[in-house]
Amino acid sequence: MHYLNHGDANPHGIIISPLQKGKPVYLPFHSFDKEMMQHVFRTHGQKINDITRDSAICINFDQNIDVFYEPLDVLKYDKINITFKLIDNLEQVQKDQLHLVDKFKNGNNFIDEGIHQQLLDSAKIFGDLRDRDLSLHPLQFRTDSFYTRAFDGVYLLRDFIKPIVIFESKEHYKEAIKDTIHDVLIYHIDQPELVDKLKDHLIIECDLETLVKTPNYDRVKKFELAQFLKETEHPIKDILNDNVLFKSYLNKIDINARKQVMSVEIYLEKLEHSNAYKIEDIVDQAFYFALHQPHSSLSSEHRDLIHKLLINIAPMDVLFLYWYDKEQFYINYLTWDDSFKDWVIERIRNNI
Repeated sequence: MHYLNHGDANPHGIIISPLQKGKPVYLPFHSFDKEMMQHVFRTHGQKINDITRDSAICINFDQNIDVFYEPLDVLKYDKINITFKLIDNLEQVQKDQLHLVDKFKNGNNFIDEGIHQQLLDSAKIFGDLRDRDLSLHPLQFRTDSFYTRAFDGVYLLRDFIKPIVIFESKEHYKEAIKDTIHDVLIYHIDQPELVDKLKDHLIIECDLETLVKTPNYDRVKKFELAQFLKETEHPIKDILNDNVLFKSYLNKIDINARKQVMSVEIYLEKLEHSNAYKIEDIVDQAFYFALHQPHSSLSSEHRDLIHKLLINIAPMDVLFLYWYDKEQFYINYLTWDDSFKDWVIERIRNNI
């Protein structure tokens, strides 16, 4: 849909086959694009099957915003009106055919060879459209919390205690914080305070004692070790998969790196003896952020959105990065060691 847009505020889409039903949206501009397309197919599925036999359907998503002027214009997203137009103006062609048929039936026009030819020409090009239902009534879609590519990437979380706007671009963040009109919280995605605020609003949570037993933690810890492995005697994939090799190479890296890789377990071990230790003094910040999860109280739609936000804050779980931000995954993938790529691919294949 993204490549069809006339500017960020005017998204469009196209349906050329009913086989698009349930398929991912190519480069979605908003996190809710898939839901909108599901809404379209749920409502007009039968007509789409018929129309796309010989035509395509252009979709206009109108959020009543002609163009974006300021970063906080994303707050205007509310209801999106979805309208449809058929390629080749098939609806008008149908009206023309019906008009010709009425004309043909009128008086002695049934012997008019000119009308005969017009009907035949239209039928050869477009088929017999007389009895087909080509009308697709407009739909409406209501947004709640979402991510948009507008302004180089913005998260809008507005179903919680107070609306939170999170910018991926420092430039647009700096512009947005000058706003004195809107009663919203504004953050840049790299601000550590953001994670604290998300926890305060019960949007994310992190139970380290539970997480250290999960595949999520295992992937993040191994990702962390892989960053310190240089000129290894064994393939990185083997090092990360084999416990003996993992421990061997863990002991080969310098002590500070070793503490960073094992920081969560070191912290939990220290907590058993005293609660005086602060997590920020022991656990690497990015490592800690990467272990946060959407709050268990969230709906499935919100969980997906928050997973995407968290993986953008700390892109250390390669599986979640693949699931929730494929575009960034492939950018990062190009920078990885070939053997590490093999390990990543194995993680993905094992979770299909």
